[in-house]
Amino acid sequence: MTQLAAPPHPFDVAVELDSFDAGRFHGHTDPAYANMVGPFGGITAATLLRAVMQHPECLGEPLSLTVNFAGPIADGPYDVSAYPTRTNRATQHWNVELTQDGAVTTTATAVFGVRRQTWSSTEITPPTAPAADSIAPQSFPDAIAWARNYDIRFVEGSIPAPEDGTAGEQPNSTTTLWVRDTPPRPLDFPALTALCDVFYPRVFLRLGRYLPAGTISLTVYFHADSASIAAQSDNAVLGTARTQRFGNGYFDQSAEIWGRDGALLATTHQLVYFKA
Repeated sequence: MTQLAAPPHPFDVAVELDSFDAGRFHGHTDPAYANMVGPFGGITAATLLRAVMQHPECLGEPLSLTVNFAGPIADGPYDVSAYPTRTNRATQHWNVELTQDGAVTTTATAVFGVRRQTWSSTEITPPTAPAADSIAPQSFPDAIAWARNYDIRFVEGSIPAPEDGTAGEQPNSTTTLWVRDTPPRPLDFPALTALCDVFYPRVFLRLGRYLPAGTISLTVYFHADSASIAAQSDNAVLGTARTQRFGNGYFDQSAEIWGRDGALLATTHQLVYFKA
């Protein structure tokens, strides 16, 4: 009996790109990864990284990615262009753009490289957390569709619930959580990129309420190579995020993503706009 191929994972559907020219791709927003306004920023960042990885001139593995959300992305088709600006012996630098109807909505730069074995040391340590299976998952508000694609289990700093009267201003902005794709999916570089953006805006936690906020710029530094990422399989990873300062309509947001074996997989930094 002929076995039918398993349907693609929702994440792979959302980041799918069709090549129509060297370094130029067609994509389409996916309602499963919609945010309150436009698509989930993490899925956009993952798609732009995917464009570089699919490029025939791509060298090595991702080392860093910076995505600037210049304007809103409407539901529907879009185009992505990716081209290398310089290729060295060990590193390669990229420019990426996402456009809709001829207008640029998102820009990115990426650095790829060939990793080699050297001395290494990790100076920070993962946060203390109970096992993921010992914590109940928590759902996000219905308007945040993308969150339904993740199993999120908060260790601290869960999403505020002002409607039930339990939320209030908090002394700090730290959230620590276990997270993985649902249905489970083996980790890879695009999925890790998206996971770096699963933390809701820190100002929600500090003030204990929802307010207008949105990421302007997101940078991911990849500390893991492809082998260590593959070793994570589909296990949950541990993330922690915090803000250094709120003020004048903007705040920064820094986060770490740790493997269940205590390996630092990625660090990430954001600049976020807010009104309060």
